[in-house]
Amino acid sequence: MITLSKKLKQQAPVKKETDDHEIKRISIRDKLLVKEVQEMEENLPKTCKVNFGNPNQLHVFSLTITPDEGFWHGGRFLFNVDIPEDYNIVPPQVVCNTRIWHPNINEDGEVCLSLLRQSSYDSLGWAPTRRLKDVIWGLNSLFSDLLNFDDPLNVDAADHYSRNKESFKSKVRDYIQMYAAR
Repeated sequence: MITLSKKLKQQAPVKKETDDHEIKRISIRDKLLVKEVQEMEENLPKTCKVNFGNPNQLHVFSLTITPDEGFWHGGRFLFNVDIPEDYNIVPPQVVCNTRIWHPNINEDGEVCLSLLRQSSYDSLGWAPTRRLKDVIWGLNSLFSDLLNFDDPLNVDAADHYSRNKESFKSKVRDYIQMYAAR
């Protein structure tokens, strides 16, 4: 079975023709993505699935995470990943499209994950040495070991957990039933 990235790598031209028959150089981002998408696909956690709406646009894709343990077990969470032209100097932009009750993801879908920050006080922020597979593993870990109630983006969810863990779990289950059922 040939993966999407291997197929694209075989077809990847150095230059491409536009509708006006001009020669346009392939961006550094797109060259990096041909290699990184293959690496990402080969190293996906078993709880993750990547979907490219347009296989000719590797800079835009969706990620589905289906946690197999923890508070969000039984849910399916969809993230959109958009990789800006300045990648790998700047991090990918990630939005969660599934409503979720989570301390590190707010109800607008913004995600709080150190490696997605351009600059981070803990030195764990984005660096040009990071790769797409790191982003995928980081997002997946928000449902387990990177879950952080002490530095929340959704303060209400974190406070809810500290006040009443059982009520927090119940609200997480309600959100899964309403918005993220598999």
